[in-house]
Amino acid sequence: MLAVLRRHLRQEGWTVARLAREMAIGEATAKRWLAGKGVTLDRLDALAKLVGLTLGELAREAEDAPSGLAHELTLAQEKALSANIFLSFLFMAMLNGVPPEEIAADFAIPPRAMEASLARLERLALIDRLRGGRVRARVDRALVFRKLPLRSLFDKHMKTAFFELDYGDPATVYVSGVHKLSRVGAAQLAEMMERYRLEVQALADRDRQGAVLDRDWYGMLMVMRTLDMTQVSRASAVE
Repeated sequence: MLAVLRRHLRQEGWTVARLAREMAIGEATAKRWLAGKGVTLDRLDALAKLVGLTLGELAREAEDAPSGLAHELTLAQEKALSANIFLSFLFMAMLNGVPPEEIAADFAIPPRAMEASLARLERLALIDRLRGGRVRARVDRALVFRKLPLRSLFDKHMKTAFFELDYGDPATVYVSGVHKLSRVGAAQLAEMMERYRLEVQALADRDRQGAVLDRDWYGMLMVMRTLDMTQVSRASAVE
């Protein structure tokens, strides 16, 4: 039950500090409770209410919880998602903690169409449908797309959005750098990029819970590659 509770707290942006403030306890105490130390049924009930659950619902969800989340999609799952851009967007948005009703409202999706999409994701073993209309992903948020179908979908729909950016426009936010790295250093940089991606997911969770201003959809792309230094060499020869 604690594992299910911790997942819900993470998905809804509850940090240890925020939890401690809400419960009027110290952060060390909050950490102990989340680890199962000193947490009574009353305290567990109070924590469950923070994410809109009762103890009974928490127990039932714990009973139904899968033994482990997948860290990679199967080829069949990727093919199914890549065949429908809305289905792939819906899955990724929910994987990042956005509830289906918010997605339906943002894009004016009729209830019947949303229900059909959710049912399709459930048949693909990508989500579980829970009581009260809630949805739980069966895939870890840190999953990596390693197969061709979804990479091709990105190439078709997302890559152009970044290539067409006016990088001279002050409204375009980007960073760049040139570094000389060994293969080990390059691997460490790739790991740093992955950690940053997860930090952005956590930021989005917190922002969803505490944002005062309207929220919009943003795309983010992180890239590293070896550089063709031919032009630099030619320029240096001219100098």
